[in-house]
Amino acid sequence: MSVVAMKPTAKAALWMLLALSQFMLMAVAGRELTASLAISQILFVRSLIGLVIIVGILHWRGSWSSVHRGQLGWHGLRNSCHFIAQFGWFYGLAMIPLAEVFAIEFTVPVWTGILAVLCLGERMTLPRLSSIVLGLLGMLIILRPGFEQIAGPAWVVLGSAVFFGITHTTTRKLTADNSAIAIVFFMVLVQAILSSIPAAIQWQQPSPLAWFWLVVVALSALLAHWSMATALSHADLGVVIPMDFLRLPLIALVGYWFYQESIDLFLLFGAGLMLLGNVYNIRAETKRIA
Repeated sequence: MSVVAMKPTAKAALWMLLALSQFMLMAVAGRELTASLAISQILFVRSLIGLVIIVGILHWRGSWSSVHRGQLGWHGLRNSCHFIAQFGWFYGLAMIPLAEVFAIEFTVPVWTGILAVLCLGERMTLPRLSSIVLGLLGMLIILRPGFEQIAGPAWVVLGSAVFFGITHTTTRKLTADNSAIAIVFFMVLVQAILSSIPAAIQWQQPSPLAWFWLVVVALSALLAHWSMATALSHADLGVVIPMDFLRLPLIALVGYWFYQESIDLFLLFGAGLMLLGNVYNIRAETKRIA
């Protein structure tokens, strides 16, 4: 392959490295914040900062016309589910090893695939079925029910992965008639509203360090998703998404270095099966579309 042909892939790799660094930074910031602040307060401040940024972008670009009020019900469903999913994710960050949170989160494609077939009428292909089976097998290896007592927070993170799957499924529905920035605008708006009352009830004055981490959570979340979207503009899913699985070994190292968390071989093996299923499915879908 020529150097010229490699340029888009190299760009995608660089953008994905930026996305991965932001996902890990967000996890560390979330771990630090949950030690002193309520999750609802974290989500409220994160959404409020995101809303200010998105409104600024819409005003600067003069693109308010892209934010229309059609499909408000779908926006409400999507962002309510996303709010629940994020709540469970942050709860997991506070209670179980970072690598376990990320590994369980990798079941999201399984639930998305199942829901897409049931709710959107998508076809159940052999690669998709293989991805689902390997994903569920990997999850069982990580959680090992019957051999170990599954910690309550692990169940919460698994539930959040299901709600992330609902979020992704409804996003597919919305992208047909809504721009990406419109979807993000309604996301931060709805989540700011949903988190406002519990945040007000549980509000504690953040320390200067907590304010720093709150800003990090908000900015890293926006930058991570923007970087991943940019990476996908330079290369296809078959290149970009497998790189996303580097989050697991990288966050395992972060947990080991900063929080003295052990690295579980069962977790890595289970996540490897999930990776195998997803790569197979993505490559098959890429060939089919091409």
